[in-house]
Amino acid sequence: MSLTVRDLISAARARIREIQPAELLELQGFGCPVVDVREPEEFAEGHIPGAVNIPRGLLEFEVDGHPAVRYETAEALAHRARPVILYCLSGGRSALAAEALLRLGFANPMSLDHGILGWEDAGHPVVAPVQALHPAVVDSAFAACS
Repeated sequence: MSLTVRDLISAARARIREIQPAELLELQGFGCPVVDVREPEEFAEGHIPGAVNIPRGLLEFEVDGHPAVRYETAEALAHRARPVILYCLSGGRSALAAEALLRLGFANPMSLDHGILGWEDAGHPVVAPVQALHPAVVDSAFAACS
């Protein structure tokens, strides 16, 4: 019998803990690391304040500082007994990521229910990308300073 992606996500959700945005804020206040498992381009478009970006495809390697990965290892992830919160766009990738960390011996990996979409729907802030200024605006700003 073949499984679908939805089957895999459902199975992961049955094994891991999903949290709501209010609990993420509370845990973040206690220093719990928040990991955005989306791709770097997605992270750059906007992310939860204080989150670090470790793409889902690199997570298992990055959490142990695999030498083939150029990213810096987040030290907060080095201690497997500590809770860690993962999120993605809608909660599927982060559920799979939390299950993978559980299998790697992490005691309390959590996934943000409904991902960053749920976070935004709850009215919480997102770190927005820096807007590129039109060259004429930049030129006029420098001219005013001269």
